[in-house]
Amino acid sequence: MTSIPHRLDALTGERLRGMRRGLEKESLRALPDGRLALTPHPVALGSALTHPHITTDYSESQLELITGVHDSVASCLAELNEVHQYTVRSLRAVGDEMLWASSMPCGLPPDETIPIGRYGSSNVGRAKSVYRMGLAHRYGRRMQTISGIHYNWSLPDVDNDGYFALIRNFRRHAFLLLTLFGASPAVCSTFVEGRQHELQKLGAGGTLYMPHGTSLRMGRLGYQSEAQATLAVSYNGLEGYAASLHDALTRPWPAYEAVGIRNPGGDYNQLATTLLQIENEFYGTIRPKRVIYPGERPLHALRERGVEYIEVRLMDLNPFEPLGISAATLRFLDVFLLHCLLSDSPPDTPTEIQELAHNQHLTAARGREPGLQLMRAGQPVSLVQWGLEIIDQLVPIADALDGAQNSLDHSQAVALARAALRDPQTLPSARVLQAMHQYHGDSFVAFARAQSQATHQHLLAQPWSAKQQARYEAMAARSIEDQRAIEAADTMPFEIYRQEYVSAARLGRPRSEAAASPITA
Repeated sequence: MTSIPHRLDALTGERLRGMRRGLEKESLRALPDGRLALTPHPVALGSALTHPHITTDYSESQLELITGVHDSVASCLAELNEVHQYTVRSLRAVGDEMLWASSMPCGLPPDETIPIGRYGSSNVGRAKSVYRMGLAHRYGRRMQTISGIHYNWSLPDVDNDGYFALIRNFRRHAFLLLTLFGASPAVCSTFVEGRQHELQKLGAGGTLYMPHGTSLRMGRLGYQSEAQATLAVSYNGLEGYAASLHDALTRPWPAYEAVGIRNPGGDYNQLATTLLQIENEFYGTIRPKRVIYPGERPLHALRERGVEYIEVRLMDLNPFEPLGISAATLRFLDVFLLHCLLSDSPPDTPTEIQELAHNQHLTAARGREPGLQLMRAGQPVSLVQWGLEIIDQLVPIADALDGAQNSLDHSQAVALARAALRDPQTLPSARVLQAMHQYHGDSFVAFARAQSQATHQHLLAQPWSAKQQARYEAMAARSIEDQRAIEAADTMPFEIYRQEYVSAARLGRPRSEAAASPITA
């Protein structure tokens, strides 16, 4: 068995400095009283279809702020901060809305009144809205209002097999990230109205919670579906993964066939009646990704050109951080992802895939429970013990990163994580419950509203130049022009466009890959 320190010898300082990352951060727009804002996407923020840094996720009320690709954590967060500054200033200019600081949503209206994202009259814009309508029919709109923060990450000279080895280990050890960084142990009762759940009541203010929960967002209340539960997607290689997705994207699903493509009035219900409408509908804690060409299907891009980076999708918004995530957390993720890449990564099996789902749900609902045991290779193991074993293995990787960057930042991030795992009361999920109890009468909405207002004021108080304002205004204006150009260029009827886009022919075909070692570190 190859040891991690031995493999670290091949990770040169130049290669470590070639690490790249970017962030995508979702946040609901909320009113001062903690209810969802139902207003359209603000004009000052430009076109949600074409703006490079400001778009919407599922709902018209759910902003997504996106950075470019960065060679350092500091520059990545600096750009995210600047996009936040412009966004909150634009919100202030037209009203009193703010960005909701929690992953779990604010007070929600009836499901059917949650506004779906609108992207204009072009075929690509209409397709985005119809896809979201499909999600509404399949899972309900409330589930889609959950927000998170995604971390896109790459390292030079990692091949497809290397990225899939990383993904397998990430899935095995994801419980540690849920424990350390989960920050959604409670939710407003409007979120589960009419649904079965195992949550407990907290106080008399409409708050539900799990006493030892870490991330309700990643548990049974979050991105789950009976249809997708039938998918046992393997991550043993690009071809197998692509075949699994291809099947889900082309297999008719009876419940969705019953919904139909259009309603009797002719309006679209969904893009397709298959188990997945498009690739993005597949919910996972981590995804292999590749930048796509305009109009290209993501699966086609992966099959043709391979994995370019991975997308970490399980991070909650930390309501105690103005940007939803801290530099220390991102540095821990860098070390953790390198560990996943460098460690031995045996093939996954259907049995292990079931075990990992069990561990995820258990950690999300009860991760801080004293003595909690997970399953590892069929045997029970203490969550804390397993987590500390992983953290011990992170130390030499953090040292190597610090050596390459002439800092102590990564070692400090790992030390912080070790201390938090040993003292669960210091974990973000515990701090949320403590703050709710101490200052907000056990009310989730009151807590998240206060954190949102504090974040809003913090961002508004930061220096902001006329030059920055002009640059972002120009970016917004350009995005609106770009949307108009796309709309003006359309000639194809939408139904023809839809049929062509969801056709199996657009998904690419399997191809034999050149043999490659699982890791070339």
